[in-house]
Amino acid sequence: MTDDLFRSDAYLRECQARVLRIDETGVVLDRTVFYPLGGGQAGDSGHLVLADGRELAIADTRKAKDAEGRPTSDIVHLPAPGQADVLDSLKPGDAVTARIDWARRHRLMRFHTATHLLCHLVPQPVDGCSITPDYARLDFHMTEPLDKESLSAGLARLVAAGLPLAVGAITDAELDANPALVKSMSVQPPRGTGTVRTIRIGEPDTIDFQPCGGTHVANTSEIGGVVVTKIEKKSASTRRVVLGWSA
Repeated sequence: MTDDLFRSDAYLRECQARVLRIDETGVVLDRTVFYPLGGGQAGDSGHLVLADGRELAIADTRKAKDAEGRPTSDIVHLPAPGQADVLDSLKPGDAVTARIDWARRHRLMRFHTATHLLCHLVPQPVDGCSITPDYARLDFHMTEPLDKESLSAGLARLVAAGLPLAVGAITDAELDANPALVKSMSVQPPRGTGTVRTIRIGEPDTIDFQPCGGTHVANTSEIGGVVVTKIEKKSASTRRVVLGWSA
């Protein structure tokens, strides 16, 4: 089992770790700061620094899967191509430094937090999402039109408000008793430990509270300049909102 340090502190940029195994899928460590693809958020990239100073470039991070194809608690670091000499020198038990591409991760954190603000501005079920370093999108299950300028203005207001973000948890039973907390129709919050991680924005007045396993900034002011770049009618009951960085 990989100890996922990013769950408790999204600002960790590196950690010391040991190799648990290496196979055709990639490298599994006993602990990591690398976020794996999930919940619409892209996986981290970065480097594993070996004891002799050599670096193994990591192009992506994914959750390992069992024989039935179901995600497990192990996290796989996918090496970039063309590094056979470094990869072949790694073996289970080796000590490495896991170091993420922080600039890329921080953009993901900012965008992910911005999508939570968008959920406040558009209080409709979410039927799909994608969070990348360059853009983010949410698909809302709705038929009413949306206005790009008013949503951008709303985001700017919430960013400027400097609202704090807190990571918490509720029990599976509490979530079952409050199913409306889950905004997404397509992605269910990770379960299996008896508790579900939550994100709360705003104190004392909460503007968003929902289960989420992704990485976020600690305050909305850290998001910076983000705007709605496009609104699309994807179907009769789906409106897609795309976010980008302001010029």
